[in-house]
Amino acid sequence: MKLLSLNVGRARPVAYTDQPEGVTGIDKRPVDGPVRVTAPGPKGTGGSGLAGDTICHLRHHGGDDQAVYAVAREDLDDWERELGRVLPNGVFGENLTTLGLDVSGALIGERWRIGAEVVLEVTCGRIPCRTFQGHLGERGWVKRFTERGAPGAYLRVIEPGEIHSGDPVEIVHRPGHDVTVAVQFRASTTERRSLPRLLAAGDALHPESLAAAREYVAKYGG
Repeated sequence: MKLLSLNVGRARPVAYTDQPEGVTGIDKRPVDGPVRVTAPGPKGTGGSGLAGDTICHLRHHGGDDQAVYAVAREDLDDWERELGRVLPNGVFGENLTTLGLDVSGALIGERWRIGAEVVLEVTCGRIPCRTFQGHLGERGWVKRFTERGAPGAYLRVIEPGEIHSGDPVEIVHRPGHDVTVAVQFRASTTERRSLPRLLAAGDALHPESLAAAREYVAKYGG
């Protein structure tokens, strides 16, 4: 398992975002590193966990619980075959393109050591948005991405440090529940009856998903 590509983005003006600033940092490009990885601060004020990576829309992106976004190269390869086009590393807006790691099958609260210093913790899957669809230029992309149910993973920073493209990735902790990123994603999108199941992940779960699960149980029972 390794970090195949380390990707960062700069703010670029685009026509497809509905944000008033008219810019996005979703178009991320590979860099060799080293890149410093730290907890960026609370959502709404903190941006990316990677130095030099731009998050433009802080209301929905960035912050401690979405500090880093990872996608498996194997998932990009699957989409390449389906879409009939080349999808370079970073094209999904991911900071980390991994190889040999089941990213969407990772458990909420699972921890990865990348290189010698950095430890990250899985929090949730990525919810697709209009900007993502505009960036890919694929009709009906939000629906297709959601139906596939392999969203990649957001991670929080447990131990800061520097990472490089090519660094090894090691799973250093796997919690005792069975709530994967894919399970959390489906519960948050197409299978909301599964929301109570997410409570098994506890505080490792992204706070917004945890609140949604608790609200569902309070309203409908578990």
